[in-house]
Amino acid sequence: MNDAIRKAWAEGRPTVNAWLAFGNAFAAEIMATQGFDSLTIDMQHGVLDYTDLVPMLQAMRPSGASLLARVPWLDPAQVMRVLDAGADGVICPMINTAEEAARFVSYTCYAPDGTRSFGPTRAAIVHGPDYATWANQSRLAFAMIETAEGFANLNEIVATPGLSGIYVGPSDLALSLGNGRLAGGADREEPEMITALQAIAAACQRQGIIAALHCGTADYAARAIGWGYLMTTIGGDTRFLAEGAAKAVRDFRKLAGNPA
Repeated sequence: MNDAIRKAWAEGRPTVNAWLAFGNAFAAEIMATQGFDSLTIDMQHGVLDYTDLVPMLQAMRPSGASLLARVPWLDPAQVMRVLDAGADGVICPMINTAEEAARFVSYTCYAPDGTRSFGPTRAAIVHGPDYATWANQSRLAFAMIETAEGFANLNEIVATPGLSGIYVGPSDLALSLGNGRLAGGADREEPEMITALQAIAAACQRQGIIAALHCGTADYAARAIGWGYLMTTIGGDTRFLAEGAAKAVRDFRKLAGNPA
C-alpha cells in the first residue's frame, strides 16, 4: 500500500478521507482525483456490492490514495474478501467489546497473527507476489465505536493488539448515548457528545493508535483535529453531488428570475 498516509500520521499530520456510496467506478475515479489522502468504499450503507467494489478499487488505484472499505458487519468472510480484492484496509462497524475488536483484527491477519484465510486473488496482483509476507504489518484495521456499550469499553478496545485505530460513527453514537434524546447526524454540538469524542481521541493517543472521525464539513473536521483526530472524513460522493446540483439550480433560478 501507499505509505504516505502512515508517514503523515507518524509525523502528526492529519489526513482527509472521503466516503463513497455510489457503486460506480467512474464516480470513484472522479473522487480519487480530488486530492484525498484516503477514500472509503461503504459496503454497509452504500448502494453497492462486491462486484462494484473491485472496479472502484481499480479506478482509484492510480491516484496513490490509500483505499479502504467499510464492511457491513463483523463477518470474517466480508473482512477477508475486501482485503483479497486489494483494499489497503478495513473499517468494521459496531465494535462493542475488546473480544469483538480482537476477532476483527484476527480476520485481517494471516497466521500466526490471525485467522485470515490465504487467497489474495487481486491483492497479490496489485501489491506484488510477496504481499503475504508483509500484509499483516501494512493493512489498516479500524474498529468503529458507535454505541454506548462500545464507549463504555473504550479503554479495553483501544488496547487491542494489531488495531490501527478507532473510527467514530457520530450518528449511531449519538442515538445510543442519547438514549433516544438525540437524533442521528454528524458534526455534533451537544456537550456530552463533544466530551465523548474528545475522550475517544485521548484514549487512542494513549495507545498510540489513530483516532478517526466521520464529519460533515471541513470546519468541523478542523475542530476535531484540535481534539486529536488524525483522520477525518469531510463528506462523500452522494452529498457532494446533491449539494453541487442544488447550488447550480438555486443560482440559475436567482440569476434568471425563475423561481421554482
